[in-house]
Amino acid sequence: MTDYPDLQLFIDNRWRRTTESLPVLNPATEEEIGRLPVAGQAELEDALDAAERGFRIWSRTAPRIRAQIILKAASLLRERGPMIAPSITMENGKPLGQAAMEVVRGAEFFEWDAGEAQRLYGHVVPSAPGIRYTVLREPAGIVAGFAPWNFPLSQPARKIAGALASGCSIILKAAEETPAGAIHIARAFQDAGLPAGVLNLVFGNPAEISSYLIPQDRIRVVAFTGSTAVGIHLTEMAARAMTPVLMELGGHAPVIVCDDVDPVVAGRMSAARKARNSGQVCTSPTRFFVMEKNFDAFAKAFAERAAAVRMGNGLDPSTEMGPVANHRRIAALDALVEDAIAKGARVLAGGARPNGPGYFFPVTVLADVPGDARVMREEPFGPLAILNPVRDIDEAITCANALPFGLAAYGFTHSAANVDRLTAGIEAGNLSINTLEASVAEVPFGGVKFSGHGREGGAEGLHHYTVVKTISHKMELDPEPTVSGAKP
Repeated sequence: MTDYPDLQLFIDNRWRRTTESLPVLNPATEEEIGRLPVAGQAELEDALDAAERGFRIWSRTAPRIRAQIILKAASLLRERGPMIAPSITMENGKPLGQAAMEVVRGAEFFEWDAGEAQRLYGHVVPSAPGIRYTVLREPAGIVAGFAPWNFPLSQPARKIAGALASGCSIILKAAEETPAGAIHIARAFQDAGLPAGVLNLVFGNPAEISSYLIPQDRIRVVAFTGSTAVGIHLTEMAARAMTPVLMELGGHAPVIVCDDVDPVVAGRMSAARKARNSGQVCTSPTRFFVMEKNFDAFAKAFAERAAAVRMGNGLDPSTEMGPVANHRRIAALDALVEDAIAKGARVLAGGARPNGPGYFFPVTVLADVPGDARVMREEPFGPLAILNPVRDIDEAITCANALPFGLAAYGFTHSAANVDRLTAGIEAGNLSINTLEASVAEVPFGGVKFSGHGREGGAEGLHHYTVVKTISHKMELDPEPTVSGAKP
């Protein structure tokens, strides 16, 4: 039997239990696999005190030393990958291969940001003789981080990597449904020699933790990944404390399939990607707008590949797609499918939950979905795809931009002219052409409109964890000052 880790809080370099706990379930079996301690106000206050002490040490630690510790932790995560991946599969349900890739991806975030820690350059502004203007980037302070359940290790990694590389300390509230990934990260940093208090990990009631931490004067940055509704609520809370936010929120990613690509290859590729992480990805391709010429071939290839996806327990090597997270996701997907069918959509694959235990839902393909169907406006966050024909690229761009979301968008084309039109016309923080990968460590990632604010990754990824300080230095005192400041 694969071991699931002992679940504890991590505060001031010490592991803690509490009297209150929550069950952690395996979504493939619906069985309890662990008990998670719940942080109360006393634990949160201890975490704040620890983070304050940790910040005083870490912010004064040379970037080269910070980078060495971060790289050591990343190396430990890679070494421990075969042990970590099964625990992610047990709590999240994703296939073991995807869980192993997530550990690597989390390590990559740390490795990239460790390099960026040594490149947080300031600059000197050209000025008149005798005066110098210098601009510096300094760590902001304590970060309150909130990570979602869909990627138990790589999402906490992004928050921790950005904060630590910038010289900040962090209190991270990871997801109660999937706590193991964040716990493995904390263990790696403890073993890598991270000073006490720099990284603190808590779990509990999300509303109570955010309501306590975000208004605190000592919190200087709020970093959140999750739904748009919760992101708006946390942003309003942070605004009352004048605390800057980094928000990576929901999406409803459009895919424009032009008529100059092989529709069969594009269809199969899209269906396979839709199954990744059971569609529970904020960048998951969902709304497919396909040129009429290729629609039938694309839809047929997509539906056939979707129907062939092997569902099962993620620990089974033959499994391609595991369960969704919980019974609430099943109910939400059922409701969206029923509404679309009632309004005239056609079901090309899937559509109903299979019998038996586990929160399984097949890759579901809906075609000719009318604009008033709920799924055209609401992010399904599951293995549900919408296929609609369009006349031309202009109609496709209009449909793609019709929603208030703008996180990721995709296009299939070999035409430079089409790429230019997509680049200029699509409203999204991330546009991918002929690939369904939207986020890698080397490039900035984030949304526009209701999909968020700020960027993680790339050279820009540390900026939200820093404050800009301008230093004006005049070399000599003015012996004859005037009220206006001008020489007579």
